[in-house]
Amino acid sequence: MSACRLPLGAFARTARQRRPPGSPILRHLLAALALSTMLAGASFADDIPDPTRTPGAVRPGLTKARICSIRWGRDERHVSDAMKQQVFEAYGLSGNDDARCVPDARGRRCEIDHLISRELGGADEVKNLWPQTYGTSPWNAALKDKLENRLHIELCAGRISLDAARAMLVNDWRKAYEKYYGKP
Repeated sequence: MSACRLPLGAFARTARQRRPPGSPILRHLLAALALSTMLAGASFADDIPDPTRTPGAVRPGLTKARICSIRWGRDERHVSDAMKQQVFEAYGLSGNDDARCVPDARGRRCEIDHLISRELGGADEVKNLWPQTYGTSPWNAALKDKLENRLHIELCAGRISLDAARAMLVNDWRKAYEKYYGKP
C-alpha cells in the first residue's frame, strides 16, 4: 500500500493558523500521518504480488512446443514446505493460518502461487512465488488459476506469444482476466 500524501501547503496553513496543541485539526493530521506510516509497512496477501519480493522467474529452455506438450498438474512440482514458509515470511505472514489468508467457502485460505504460472514455464523458485488468498473478493487465487489455464490455451492455439502471456501475468493479471472474462 502506498502512503497517504497530503499537500505540503496543508501543513504550512496549519502552522500559520497557530492552533493550540491538541486542536482537532492537528490531532487529525497526526492521526493520518501515524496511520499512513503503519499502512506503508504492512504486508497483506494481496491481489497482485510485490514486485520487489516476487519479480518472477521462468524455467530456462522451455519452448512453446515443450510447454504445450506437458500435461500440467500431472508433472512434478518442486515447491517445498520450506520454500512456502520463506514466501509467507517475506510477505509478513505467519503461514496459511494467518488471518490475512482469507478463507473461501470451501475453507481454502492462501495458495503459494506462481507469478508466472507453471503452464507458461514459470519456475519453482521463491522469486516466482507469492501468497494469494482464495477468499478475497472480487480478485482471488481461483480467478488467477482460471486465467492461467486460459493463457495456456491461447498460447498453444497460437493466438498469443509466450512472452505476451507471461507479461500479462507479471504486469497485472487482473487486466488480462478482464480482457478474457470481463469484470468478476
